[in-house]
Amino acid sequence: MVNLTRHENEKYFLTATGEKKPFPSLHDPFSRELSVVIPAYNEELRMPVMLDEAMQYLENRQKQNPSFTYEVIVVDDGSKDKTTEVALQYTNKHSADKVRVLTLVKNRGKGGAVRMGTLSSRGKLILMADADGATKFSDIEKVEAGLKDLNPGPVGFFFYFFYTVSYKCTVVCKSFNPPYQHMFCAKRARLSC
Repeated sequence: MVNLTRHENEKYFLTATGEKKPFPSLHDPFSRELSVVIPAYNEELRMPVMLDEAMQYLENRQKQNPSFTYEVIVVDDGSKDKTTEVALQYTNKHSADKVRVLTLVKNRGKGGAVRMGTLSSRGKLILMADADGATKFSDIEKVEAGLKDLNPGPVGFFFYFFYTVSYKCTVVCKSFNPPYQHMFCAKRARLSC
């Protein structure tokens, strides 16, 4: 069984000024169009390339469409290197409203890191992106195009994609209709990427 209990230190993120603030909850109404969850374990060297590309894409998209809002949540999965410190540089550069770092006290594995990041997200759409930058971040447009072809399921589910390196997408069901708020289901869908 997956442990979703948070250590006290995992309940907070740091602002650019070093102030501790509580993470929001998946159960709260969404307040961003997009949340990007990035699980990272010992990624201090590879993550900056991916984050530079992602932030450039997201910032340009926001300039083109000022109503587009986003957040990036880097989940340091108990790294032994400086993954948290590197990610906090992006908080300092872009603000804690756009980049938040969730440092897990101990390693939970990639699935656990994705879950904890998702549970801390504010987005209407939630995208998981690997920290190694193996996929071009702009490919999110292909995922969103595929998403528009889907209709809500019988109980009002909204579908969210988690993008993987193999160009397959896992569809995650997230409902805003209680009691299904935190029900997740998975389905594979092939994209022509």
